[in-house]
Amino acid sequence: MEDRIIKTEYSEEMQKSFVDYAMSVIVARALPDVRDGLKPVQRRVLYDMSELGIRWDKPYRKSARIVGDTMGKYHPHGDSSIYDALVVMAQDFKKGIPLVDGHGNFGNIEGDGAAAMRYTEARLGKFTQDAFLADLDKDIVDFVPNFDETEKEPSVLPVRVPNILINGSEGIAVGMATSIPPHNLGEVIDATKAYMRDENITTKELMKHIKGPDFPTGGVVINQDELLEIYETGTGKIKLRGKVEIEKAKGGHINVVITEIPYTMIGANIAKFLQDVAALSESKKTQDIVDISNQSSKEGIRIVIELRKDADAENFVNLLYKKTKLEDTFGVNMLAISDGRPETMGLKEIIKACVDFQFEVNTRKYTNLLAKEQERKEVQEGLIKAVNVIDLIIEILRGSKDRQMAKDCLTSGKTDGINFRSKESKIMAEQLQFTDRQANAILEMRLYKLIGLELDALIKEHEETMSNIYRYEDILDRRDSMATVIMQDLDNFKKEFGKKRRTDIENAEEAVYKEKEFEVMDVYFLMDRFGYAKLIDINTYDRNTEACENEFRTCFMVKNNGRIAMFTENGQMHVIKALDLPMAKLRDKGTPVDNVTNYSSSDGSIVYVANMEEMLQGRLLFVTKRGLVKQVMGLEFETTRKTIASTKLGNGDEVCTVLPVTAQKYIILKSRAGYFLRFTIEEISMLKKVSQGVRAIKLDSKDEVEFAALTRDVDDAQIEHNGHSIALNTVKLQKRDAKGTKIR
Repeated sequence: MEDRIIKTEYSEEMQKSFVDYAMSVIVARALPDVRDGLKPVQRRVLYDMSELGIRWDKPYRKSARIVGDTMGKYHPHGDSSIYDALVVMAQDFKKGIPLVDGHGNFGNIEGDGAAAMRYTEARLGKFTQDAFLADLDKDIVDFVPNFDETEKEPSVLPVRVPNILINGSEGIAVGMATSIPPHNLGEVIDATKAYMRDENITTKELMKHIKGPDFPTGGVVINQDELLEIYETGTGKIKLRGKVEIEKAKGGHINVVITEIPYTMIGANIAKFLQDVAALSESKKTQDIVDISNQSSKEGIRIVIELRKDADAENFVNLLYKKTKLEDTFGVNMLAISDGRPETMGLKEIIKACVDFQFEVNTRKYTNLLAKEQERKEVQEGLIKAVNVIDLIIEILRGSKDRQMAKDCLTSGKTDGINFRSKESKIMAEQLQFTDRQANAILEMRLYKLIGLELDALIKEHEETMSNIYRYEDILDRRDSMATVIMQDLDNFKKEFGKKRRTDIENAEEAVYKEKEFEVMDVYFLMDRFGYAKLIDINTYDRNTEACENEFRTCFMVKNNGRIAMFTENGQMHVIKALDLPMAKLRDKGTPVDNVTNYSSSDGSIVYVANMEEMLQGRLLFVTKRGLVKQVMGLEFETTRKTIASTKLGNGDEVCTVLPVTAQKYIILKSRAGYFLRFTIEEISMLKKVSQGVRAIKLDSKDEVEFAALTRDVDDAQIEHNGHSIALNTVKLQKRDAKGTKIR
């Protein structure tokens, strides 16, 4: 047992194990190979679809079948990662050229996920079939054992275009990540051909062909001057903007229409963009927005923001660029597997690696084709020679006892045991020297080949074979000839699959948003009995003073950048910013105060609302239902928080009312049992807001204060009690902490 225990340093073992794990993730899962631009899972899915015969011109097959077959044969890492790779290769808003033709719900640009794999179907795209898999049968790439060594899979697909640039790639490994933007197929092919003509070409000269990234979502790249450094180093940041159009709408309004979005916005970020635009209005960053609607469809992106008639549309668009994802950054890190190791590569290095791979693949391809043509030539020459001496061959076949005897005669002139009609035939037979392959072809030749027309066809076929041999030898012997073949191949792909550039490249000035100067003015704060609040201008109030006073629970003047203090039964003070309230018309409903504060129904009823700036300059009188009172200086309530405790309450006690103290002399309290008490305000102590107060009236255990008011000597204020009006100043004057006078 001791012989099997390996003693090792723990830190060294951990380091070795982590490095092995990291390299496994980097090379075998997360990063693309620079040669075909595919991660292992993508390569395995495409190869499996090819093996299953799911070609572009064949019927669709269930995605679950593809995923299951790929997982069972080549990629034992779980079905979700395989299906996710399949889905991404089918999404035209993520790939420059989709590699898979999906049928069913494969998600959309707004972030909705694909349907389950049991519902969707897929097949290879024509571009994938022609550019990735067409020559797999010609032994032009190495095949390696799969994970359990029961199958063979290609170590790389023989891609005939620089796919790593065309479709880009994104992946997160251990300690590193790749982010390669997609490019235009035609431009990449033109740049590749330019490199093949002059291997000393500079990155700057290559960029005469590749203007920059070409994202499937379109948009605008706005830092053109920085692209050269990005393509030389393989790293950097590309600044993207969506495309915006200004339209005139009904009623004189202006529509800002977003027709293309930055590549980074696809998915859930579209919904976040709409939320961010709405937040600009809610936070009063802009008051120009009338409505927001997402009218996007299969035809394309269309996000409409309706502005007010007098809005500055260009200034508003600049605000969107500054404050939302309509202008965003795409981080470039062109990291790929090259020669079995991760490497950050510039544009020229990537094109060089792809071109070298093309020469390597084509060398193997034409070497194999040449070998086959030479075999074909050998057979053809043997058959042509055999036709010329067909009578002798027939005589040999008729005189031989078995196939081997006839074959030995054809290849080495052995005539032992063969019956010939004449000595001349035997002498001629002894001179035959067909090759082994030719002899087999002769023995398997059918009689119809003796027809004259068939012989002519054989001779013509031989001429074609010789032409192919000369052509293949020229391609293999001369690099220029092979380069010409590769460039012709690239031209064919450009002609068939090339599309116009979708992303514009330019140098744009930084978006500058000019904020409108905020004009401070007096407005009126209105709140109804349901807790809906709003602001109206002074002119509206002056025209409707009586309606405002009668229909609204609270009505007072405040600055449009001021604050409103709101006190509740449970002793909380909530602060409302006037900027958070809508500037509305008199009949508009307004905003619930619980939308702009922390107030909720659990805080109890609202007992007092005041202009906070005015309140801070005076003092407040607090009265609780258990009969406690106190005076507090307004400055005690200065705060930057949205909610504070305005007073301390005993168990079961609540605030009855809060009153501003000005020139009043008396306080009148009324209990639920009908006891009235009037005494001077001077008897009420000036306390801190954290205190409970002093007792104002003696109450029975089941009684409580239900009304409080402040009066002067000359006040004639009255209160209804048991169907009678009682003048408050007629209530008997007593001392604080008395029981009061019961009025029936």
